[in-house]
Amino acid sequence: MKKSLARSATALLAGLALSVASLAVHMSAFAAGSGIRLGSSPAAQAEGRIRIAEQFGIVYLMLNVAREQKLIEKHAKAAGVDAKVEWVKLSGGSAVNDALLSGNIEIASAGVGPLLTVWDRTLGKQNVRGVASLGNFPYYLVTNNPNVKSIAAFTDKDRIALPAVGVSVQSRVLQLASAKLWGDKEFNRLDNISVAVPHPDAAAAIIKGGTEITAHFGNPPFQEQELAGNPNARIVLNSYQVLGGPASATVLYATEKFRSESPKTYKAFIDALGEAARFITANPEKAADIYLKVSNAKIDRDLLLRIIKNPEVQFKTTPQNTYALAEFMHRVGAIRNKPGSVKDYFFDDAQNVSGN
Repeated sequence: MKKSLARSATALLAGLALSVASLAVHMSAFAAGSGIRLGSSPAAQAEGRIRIAEQFGIVYLMLNVAREQKLIEKHAKAAGVDAKVEWVKLSGGSAVNDALLSGNIEIASAGVGPLLTVWDRTLGKQNVRGVASLGNFPYYLVTNNPNVKSIAAFTDKDRIALPAVGVSVQSRVLQLASAKLWGDKEFNRLDNISVAVPHPDAAAAIIKGGTEITAHFGNPPFQEQELAGNPNARIVLNSYQVLGGPASATVLYATEKFRSESPKTYKAFIDALGEAARFITANPEKAADIYLKVSNAKIDRDLLLRIIKNPEVQFKTTPQNTYALAEFMHRVGAIRNKPGSVKDYFFDDAQNVSGN
């Protein structure tokens, strides 16, 4: 098994060039900066057109299945709509939010942190809200620095890689953990040693060692590959511990305009997502094969299956344990508007009724 895991880590390094090249191509279509352009207003779209942003990792498996099995097209056709589905690969919540508000995508996929940021800043304007969860996954902050046993041990010589500093869900969870340790006034204490790096690059740095990056707050499968590929790698922080249990760290969201002007397409997407979640739960091995095919990921299949079958991983569309982060972000001034509940920042759809 050790040899299998080592091969997975080696394969990850070999496949990075392809991942980074693909990312560069897609990112060139969007602004290089990380700001959210509130002045941009997407043009009206006809029913059937839907462009979906996806990022790196198994947390996007439900989208992978929907894509491979053409579930959106299937449900749209049942509603009398000829769906034209496009997939856009991005990295980081800032890039995703920029793409959504500039009209380059209809469905955004990113962490709860980016959702709350864009919900707050578009309230009363584009009215961006959550569409559904992509499931519950524990996110690990992994380090290869033998001197770091907790976040309190990081120094100015360390660099923590994550998708987007101060915006991504990993960054927000790290801020919440910092606030619990040092107090709310020190919530962003570790931001100055955090750097924005795509997950594949960050994982390679942790596995290889010897770079300025000594920690990575990632997601599956990169965090598991790091633990398998470097004997010095260890978990410093688990997002479930910070958020109070299984949590929907990664979610989907859209503008009110798209939901209201393309209701059949919107519902087809929701129905497709629910079917994908049920398929993965019932067919983990087939789902693993779909992930390998769609993502072109270089990962050991046994490791992939262990992640999908992990009892802590749940494929469901209902958001769970998101409000703690929302309350925290308002408390420290990261968002101006305080949501009363998850119903404020998620659309009032059936899959979100029992969310929290």
